[in-house]
Amino acid sequence: MEQRKAFLLRINAELWKELEAWAADELRSVNGQVEYLLRQAVQKRKGEAANTAASPESDARSKPG
Repeated sequence: MEQRKAFLLRINAELWKELEAWAADELRSVNGQVEYLLRQAVQKRKGEAANTAASPESDARSKPG
């Protein structure tokens, strides 16, 4: 099982309401939504595809040869 790190995050009430609504729209908990958004941001920063599920076509294009 994947290890998870817990940490405290303080945000203002208005941002919390926005995240809560967004998470509900996507059938996630607020914690799950924040983790999803952070994962997307990290992937974008690393220059990887924003899509978390790689397709065989994208794998073939990214490999040399």
